[in-house]
Amino acid sequence: MARIKLEFPNPEGHTLVGLLETPPDRVPTARYALFAHCFTCSKDIAAATRISRALAARGIAVLRFDFTGLGNSDGDFANTNFSSNVTDLLAAARKLEDDYEAPALLIGHSLGGAAVLAAVHALPSVEAVVTIGAPATASHVQHLFSGARGQLEETGEAEVQIGLRRFRIRKQLLEDLDQYASADHIRHLNRALLVFHSPLDTIVSIGEAGKIFQAARHPKSFISLDKADHLLTNREDAEYVAETLVAWASRYLGLGKHGFEQSIGTAPRVAENEVLVTELDTRFQRGLYTHRHQWLADEPKSVGGSDLGPTPYDLLLMSLGACISMTVRTYARHQGFALDDVEVRLSQERVHGRDCRDGAQEEGKLECIDVRLNILGALTPEQRNRLLETAARSPVHRTLAACTLVRIGFEEEPPAT
Repeated sequence: MARIKLEFPNPEGHTLVGLLETPPDRVPTARYALFAHCFTCSKDIAAATRISRALAARGIAVLRFDFTGLGNSDGDFANTNFSSNVTDLLAAARKLEDDYEAPALLIGHSLGGAAVLAAVHALPSVEAVVTIGAPATASHVQHLFSGARGQLEETGEAEVQIGLRRFRIRKQLLEDLDQYASADHIRHLNRALLVFHSPLDTIVSIGEAGKIFQAARHPKSFISLDKADHLLTNREDAEYVAETLVAWASRYLGLGKHGFEQSIGTAPRVAENEVLVTELDTRFQRGLYTHRHQWLADEPKSVGGSDLGPTPYDLLLMSLGACISMTVRTYARHQGFALDDVEVRLSQERVHGRDCRDGAQEEGKLECIDVRLNILGALTPEQRNRLLETAARSPVHRTLAACTLVRIGFEEEPPAT
């Protein structure tokens, strides 16, 4: 995946810095998303990074950026407030629209979630909103400054401890937060909403998720992040959010219309008794589909591929080995043999006919597949031999060994001229 550094000004003239996570070459970009990080964090916090990369791998390009005075962005944090966070979000959205495509998805973590809920009304391109561990209103964070209120009233500014860092804030931050004490704006989102929250969150209680959900109108969804902490420091929690987010968003963002089904999501329609192979790039990457499953074929980097999947010959050997293993196990079960495990190791090469084990062809070269079975269990020599004979009768083996007729033609005949 490519990670593109973006710089853009906010209304105060400060330069904000962001990173655009884009899908890998084999995956078409379906839509664009904007990620707002948590209060006093940065775009590089683990949760923002992991979720953005996971979404990009699934076809959604994500811009995550530092709010004013944080991370790599210019400005003084003490001069910022919730309102300035919202205007920073709008500036990031304009950057996406000017250089790429207007965001269709907003994602906000913690106070960033409250910010996207406030900013979405000014972004007509947004079709879906996601909050992660977010408070219903920005005023929720005022409890972080309870110990500094006296000094703020007396001098107008104070230094506070938030997490492991100390920040200087000014009284105007509290005054600004007072403007965001109501959740009425959530009732008028007019967008699909997904709320993630952990019942164990000690920073923003699960009750805040309930307020968001109750205030919003349908379509709305809630997913509990059981056992996760507020910052999603566990990698599995962040990946779970990304997986479920993409599945949910596919319903509301029309991802299939952007070729998204070739990366993940809804696969192309395939009949039950056929397979479909599609091009995922102009080199070697190919999508492999049945009516219920999908996979990827590729070639090694040494021949110009990306090595993201097995080669066609690998797939052929896997098919034969899987069928042999299934056939041996089924026979052993029916016969009551004490078979503990079966491994099938296969290789393929072109050999002279006279070197082939069965001597079927003495002259010229032919393709030879060497199959080696490792059968474990309390088996007699006779039982082992019977399993070996059974392996030779597996359906795929018999198909390959027979003179199979392969007919190649167009799926549709061209019109007569």
